[in-house]
Amino acid sequence: MNAPTHFPNGEPSAIGQAVAALRTIRDAARQRTATGPVTSFPSTRAVARVVDLLAAALYPRRLGGFAGTASEEDAFVAGKLIAAGELEREVAAELGYWEGEAHGRVFERDQPGTVVRLFLATLGEIRALIDSDVAAAFLGDPAARSEDEILLCYPGAIASLYHRIAHQLFGLGAPIVARLISELANERTGIDIHPGATIGPSFFIDHGTGVVIGETAIIGRRVRLYQHVTLGARTPLGDAEPGVRARHARHPIVEDDVVIYAGSTILGRVTIGRGATIGGNVWLLSDVPAGAIVSQPEARVLGARAADVLRDRLVEG
Repeated sequence: MNAPTHFPNGEPSAIGQAVAALRTIRDAARQRTATGPVTSFPSTRAVARVVDLLAAALYPRRLGGFAGTASEEDAFVAGKLIAAGELEREVAAELGYWEGEAHGRVFERDQPGTVVRLFLATLGEIRALIDSDVAAAFLGDPAARSEDEILLCYPGAIASLYHRIAHQLFGLGAPIVARLISELANERTGIDIHPGATIGPSFFIDHGTGVVIGETAIIGRRVRLYQHVTLGARTPLGDAEPGVRARHARHPIVEDDVVIYAGSTILGRVTIGRGATIGGNVWLLSDVPAGAIVSQPEARVLGARAADVLRDRLVEG
């Protein structure tokens, strides 16, 4: 049923006015970006279903609910992967979108299938990396009672699972599908990892809320981050020429065995050397040598008399 856009006297209704205003904005946006209407785009809901199916295939019993015998497990995994074939349709939708953006460039008809086949070939690697992340969390957190608890409950492990999947799809030429997966992880965990970020094995994010890792960040082996850590870019977008999108390496390199404590912000293409420790709430814009410790001045506990003097000075000021 079409909604009425005019009152009986011929004057536009509130709905008609809103429709006209939105049409004007759409037309202006299309002129500004020189694109036509989007006719092909991946579905967030479909991508979410695919990730759930992939998680079940990666961990049939713990995440897939499989309760059969060992001899039946492969069939269960195969069934989940067949159902996850919906991924090919979402990749095809994305490639169709890029064709529209490219003004005439056409992908091979079997390109979506090729992307999915190449992705399926990485599932063993993905599982091994997630296992290493879970093991690192169990080693690094004395509150953890089992690796199963970590895989099921820890935000860092959940974000790692999503990222390991998204990173492979990003590298295979499906960046929007990959970004949808990273945003699903962000919704669940509060952890924002760009799928382009390169992260080595045994990666542990403790607590995790507010962690941000940028597209060109490179993280080595056995790195541990705490909540509200940012590995970001320093260059403001406004520095770029109009119409130019900077794609250069602009996020930190974090070498093996680094620990970064809560609230620290590290910006730009700086290198944090192997085995370094970055204390909490540090603002860092330069390289850190291997094994170094970077920290804020430690807070002092004042005696009662000193506290009274400081309080009086603050009041006078």
